[in-house]
Amino acid sequence: MTQDQKMHGQDFVRFAIEAGVLRFGDFALKSGRRSPYFFNAGLFNSGAALARLGQFYARALVESGLGVDMLFGPAYKGIPLAAATAIALADRHDRDLPYAFNRKEAKDHGEGGRIVGSPLKGRVLVIDDVITAGTSVRESVELIEGAGARLAGVLIALDRRERGTAGLSATDEVAARHGVPVISIASLDALIEFMSLNPEYGDFTPELRGAMQTYRLQFGVTDRGGT
Repeated sequence: MTQDQKMHGQDFVRFAIEAGVLRFGDFALKSGRRSPYFFNAGLFNSGAALARLGQFYARALVESGLGVDMLFGPAYKGIPLAAATAIALADRHDRDLPYAFNRKEAKDHGEGGRIVGSPLKGRVLVIDDVITAGTSVRESVELIEGAGARLAGVLIALDRRERGTAGLSATDEVAARHGVPVISIASLDALIEFMSLNPEYGDFTPELRGAMQTYRLQFGVTDRGGT
């Protein structure tokens, strides 16, 4: 990872905190774990916030160097993320990529079908907020491959870097299962580093920083494929 990419992740963490999307406390996760932080991309809920969010996604994609032909946003949270990224790519990087998203249920009238937007073809990038169990990615892959296209990669906002059942993180499991890269704007490591570099920022008390370190030691992986 380059220094510019590290700074990009740090800038995103600051943005997410200021937007109220990244919060700290004691949260119960679907996995049953208790977490000292919580990330809810649904709270990027204004035009200005969504526009800036799209710029973060677009820059992460461009800096990755990954070749893609179109974007796909899984319903529901992925829909505005894919749209915002497509706009930012066109406005900031002169890349006019088509995008599409799916309906939860197929429509049996009008144009019909489950896919809205551009037809799925070529190398498709899935855009989502986070990866937990990888269910959204699996469902997306079924739609993408069913249309004769192929998955090029997955782009998410925050990689929690938590161990799954096989000892890999959820993002590593998705990457291994589908043989594609998973790109993230920021990770748990970037969040903890931001807290260390900005102890006066927000409510970054020594107790909270300690809880974050403990959480990473208990549940996290520190690099791809390792603990």
